[in-house]
Amino acid sequence: MIQKLKQLILKYQELIRYVIVGGITTVVNLGMYMLLTSTFLDPNKGWELQAANVISWIAAVTVAYILNRNVVFQSKNNVLWEMTQFYAARLVTLGLEMGMTWLFVTVLGWNDRLVKLMVQFVLVISNYLFSKLVIFRDRRKKKDSTEEDVSAASGEISE
Repeated sequence: MIQKLKQLILKYQELIRYVIVGGITTVVNLGMYMLLTSTFLDPNKGWELQAANVISWIAAVTVAYILNRNVVFQSKNNVLWEMTQFYAARLVTLGLEMGMTWLFVTVLGWNDRLVKLMVQFVLVISNYLFSKLVIFRDRRKKKDSTEEDVSAASGEISE
């Protein structure tokens, strides 16, 4: 039983690390949002709601990039390229978050904190897919396999 559990943990270690880092990022996002809306930004005013979202987003994305690069995906890719891709993908999900909070809070009148929490689930899944499939994929493997493919193809041609 314990051996089977160890095997599962090893098999899904990246996903487990991502969920833990996602939890930390969510705490940063929600904590910053609650701090802002409890002190000087009024979530009942549309622009202040969105300002709180953007400020909390900046803090959370910065923490997320550092932890995803170093802990989850252990990336060795070009930092500048990767960071640009990371923030661009997160801008897409920020737009999704802002649209959802506008719809559910401003239009439908739902509780802003409940909506903020619910939206995080959609964002975690979207962000994982962007990170895994686009941003942090190992480009060295792709480059090495492309070079091997070219070498193999040229070897076949010369024979």
